[in-house]
Amino acid sequence: MNFAQAYRGRRVLVTGHTGFKGSWLSLWLRELGAEVTGFALAPPPGPSHFQICDLPRFLEDRLGDVRDTRALTETLSEARPEIVFHLAAQALVRDSYDAPQATFEVNVGGTVNVLEAVRHCEGVRAVVVVTSDKCYENRELGHAYAETDMLGGHDPYSASKAAAELVVSAYRRSFFSVGRPRVRVASVRAGNVIGGGDWGNARLVPDCVRALTAGRPIVLRNPRSVRPWQHVLEPISGYLHLGARLLDADGDPAFEEAFNFGPLRDQHRTVEEIARGLVRIWGSGAVELAPSDGAAPHEAHLLHLDCAKAARVLGWQARLDVDATARWTAEWYRAWHAEGQVAAVRTSHRQIAEYQRL
Repeated sequence: MNFAQAYRGRRVLVTGHTGFKGSWLSLWLRELGAEVTGFALAPPPGPSHFQICDLPRFLEDRLGDVRDTRALTETLSEARPEIVFHLAAQALVRDSYDAPQATFEVNVGGTVNVLEAVRHCEGVRAVVVVTSDKCYENRELGHAYAETDMLGGHDPYSASKAAAELVVSAYRRSFFSVGRPRVRVASVRAGNVIGGGDWGNARLVPDCVRALTAGRPIVLRNPRSVRPWQHVLEPISGYLHLGARLLDADGDPAFEEAFNFGPLRDQHRTVEEIARGLVRIWGSGAVELAPSDGAAPHEAHLLHLDCAKAARVLGWQARLDVDATARWTAEWYRAWHAEGQVAAVRTSHRQIAEYQRL
């Protein structure tokens, strides 16, 4: 991979490092030889990929809230990162209906705070801000959304991610594209991510695993919803590709933009197809469809991403088809369920190594 040596010995800050994607990114960065500092809330009670991999032993673990500008600024000042990956967020559509104000404060205000801290910290050369594929004004017409399409959002979560994109654009043009030293800023929008170590509430794979390990049927709320499912290592590889280009591209502005990272169009699947695939790989279990709930909050049923720009500009493309994605995901949870922490950690390291060989 073209970033194999790009992070060796570099100082990297990851916000949201205790979360699902953030922990996988931090683990991969450590394997690439980076000096990683993490800034995030403590993981919620219960198992987490961050704790299972014992990441506090291998990076500088700073607990804090991205709404706290002072703590962010102090962390950047002490860590002196060359590149920042901003992943800290309120990441669930359903939770955004319960706590809309907090969702906007974290996802929009938190992004402002990170960029403000970067603006006042010497030595930062690049920033990658992670938003979401849900930042688009999704009319559910089967259109594959490209980076030039309209931003929007029906629910507070989606709207907050669209607003975060506007924040990134404003800071890039107002502060980071002029003056010295110049900071190169990009944003990334990934499709639905699955993989080992996710225990989030009201998320498909964690719900499936909880049901399978307890011997209960998997009950699906929105079985016909279509999503761009991908293994967690897919978008993270994209973030690492882009970060390396921002660090070493000699000022080429083509990388200082938004990028989609998702599977090929023919790999998009319904919720029910993913759940039944996990049952088949697991070797037991059943799937049931929940009765329609007319009072349930709105969630999009159809979403496609156009990732041609990442292929054209970065040379990036997805490497795992949907069957391999489901198999790698089930493999991790089976290792955890059957053999515990050591087997799960070994599986995380092995999957990163296998992915790099693809």
